[in-house]
Amino acid sequence: MPKVNNIAQHMLNEDAFSEWMGIKIQNIDQKGCTLSVEVRDNMTNGFGIAHGGILFSLADTALAFAANHLGQIAKTVQAQISFFKPVYKNDVLHAVCTLTHQGHKLMHYNIEIVNQHKEQVAQFKGTVYKSSKTW
Repeated sequence: MPKVNNIAQHMLNEDAFSEWMGIKIQNIDQKGCTLSVEVRDNMTNGFGIAHGGILFSLADTALAFAANHLGQIAKTVQAQISFFKPVYKNDVLHAVCTLTHQGHKLMHYNIEIVNQHKEQVAQFKGTVYKSSKTW
């Protein structure tokens, strides 16, 4: 089991949606995090591919874990995703979240989603607001 800090573990324990998705924290540090999930049948749409909301949710969760890991309560203020390849049942996705800019109140992250073949299937960019409240 990977070592996870108390903030991320608390967030994961309280997140019923991430539990339903089966999200696992692979690593987390000051620069970002990596999460993974295996796509199940009930995550696919009428075309037999993973619903875009699944990829968005995985990336948004990585953004939240990475930003809050730093100790201040952070909330997403902007997010955007681009889809490159279809994702199918049984694919294993990895969301690799990297901090690209840290200002006084805003932080920017890039999240690359790759499949088990290390092919990039989507890219997510997110901005979070750091509040003055701490965990």
